[in-house]
Amino acid sequence: MTGVSVEDKNSSLKKGEDNENLTDQDQATQAQATQEQEEQDSKEEQDTKEEVQEQAEDELTILKKQLEAQKARAEDYFNRLARLQADYENFRRRTRLEKEELCKFASEQLVLKLLPVLDNFERALEAKGDSLEDYKSGVEMIYRQFRDVLSQEGLEAIPAVGEPFDPVKHEAVFREDSDEYPENTIIEELRRGYFLKDKVIRPSMVKVSKSS
Repeated sequence: MTGVSVEDKNSSLKKGEDNENLTDQDQATQAQATQEQEEQDSKEEQDTKEEVQEQAEDELTILKKQLEAQKARAEDYFNRLARLQADYENFRRRTRLEKEELCKFASEQLVLKLLPVLDNFERALEAKGDSLEDYKSGVEMIYRQFRDVLSQEGLEAIPAVGEPFDPVKHEAVFREDSDEYPENTIIEELRRGYFLKDKVIRPSMVKVSKSS
């Protein structure tokens, strides 16, 4: 057998110690690297959390501003609607009052025009010592004055005698045989009818012919 020298043994022991020292150093380096990586990961995670939190706060701030803007807009719309409703109620009340006023005094102008006619009637009634002809002439004058006032307001007599009977404008009270007029012709007016601005306000009361 070949013998192992003391130097070889010492060399092997030294290499073993060196290998152990190298392993311990590697482990320490690896542990330090792991710790540094964990610290880096922890720092990145913390930074990410802070970034997310800041982003969430920014979004919350934006949402609050948008909410305030919408709230202000809603209040503005509400105030406008309230003013519009108040204006509409005032308009309705004013229109109603104007309508009531108009209905109340609608005949004012006509009455003013008729007052001179009334004055003349009073004068005619108070007159003394006049002849019958003078009295009749005065009444005729008052009649013409009264008729002119009504004519100015749109009053017009409905034609009757000699006209064909029209149930819209005429009211037949009698029917009578007649050789002078064609059938269904008005031969006598018993009560005069009137238009008021093309509207029949009172039909004529008439007698109508029929074939004998």
